[in-house]
Amino acid sequence: MLIRIKKAWEISENDVAPEHVYINRRSLMKGMAGLIAGGGLAACSDGGAAAPEAESPASDAHLGPMAGAPVDPPELSYTTNAAYDGGRAVTPEKTSTTYNNFYEFGSHKSIAQEADKQLKPRPWQIAIDGEVERPMLLDVDDLIARMDLEERIYRHRCVERWAITVPWIGFPVRKLIDLARPLSSAKYLRMETFGNPDFASGIRNQDWYPWPYVEGMTMAEASNDLSLLVVGVYGKIVPNAMGAPIRLHLPWKYGFKSIKSIVRFTFTAERPLSFWQEIAANEYGFWANINPDVPHPRWSQAQEQLLGTAEVVPTQIFNGYGEAVADLYAGLADEPLYR
Repeated sequence: MLIRIKKAWEISENDVAPEHVYINRRSLMKGMAGLIAGGGLAACSDGGAAAPEAESPASDAHLGPMAGAPVDPPELSYTTNAAYDGGRAVTPEKTSTTYNNFYEFGSHKSIAQEADKQLKPRPWQIAIDGEVERPMLLDVDDLIARMDLEERIYRHRCVERWAITVPWIGFPVRKLIDLARPLSSAKYLRMETFGNPDFASGIRNQDWYPWPYVEGMTMAEASNDLSLLVVGVYGKIVPNAMGAPIRLHLPWKYGFKSIKSIVRFTFTAERPLSFWQEIAANEYGFWANINPDVPHPRWSQAQEQLLGTAEVVPTQIFNGYGEAVADLYAGLADEPLYR
């Protein structure tokens, strides 16, 4: 007899989601058709059609949001991975999609309307470069079409002590690694958000920040199965305020590590200097692992507020995902995990 032992973060899926979300998650939507002619990506381990590539990817001016007529996003076709059920009730969609940090559109939480008006997430070009066999430039929907998408319910915890639980739709970062074929010299994955002030009032009005937003992680972190590149939430294309058209989600790290609206993936031998590290290295560090015992200089991390409720709960080490990620940090006992 097979006995399955649930992971620490798992609960019954029926207990996690409201009924309309529970049902919608299981409705497979239409497959993606009619994408850019000659689409597909460079052939990788499972074969497939060749795709537009560039030995030297385009300049930053040609990455991310593009001039011209907007392009409608494809409908999402995905399966639900029930192994990742969040361990908490799903946060109401309206709450998660309207209470956001996205400094490109302002330093307040109510940036959703601004992001919807200003950001044009399609067409959208992405570069994969650095220590890889062959740099490439591709359209975000070509990348999405190549991947098998799945829904995973993950927690999300901000360093400001608020937390949400969201049904994210995407693919593991390791699938991007398979596509990129990094060289053995690649030790880190550096990611970059669009830095075009034409599409973001926050960039225009807060020009003292070191734009574009940059984040990074080790190759071991990127290869961990929890690391997810997100293209949808709540059964829909991810909204602008949450990082359209593609963002990262690392559920065991503070939210500022989960970079939004990515335009470049660079495999590198050097540890990246992230946006918030450059601004305030005494407050924000490279690791940023959730740790109730390591306070931020301005906020205790011992507790968190669950948005959409009045509930305040104890913070868990690694946000409750330690079973899957703790071994990534062996030998770093002398380095505060959140830094």
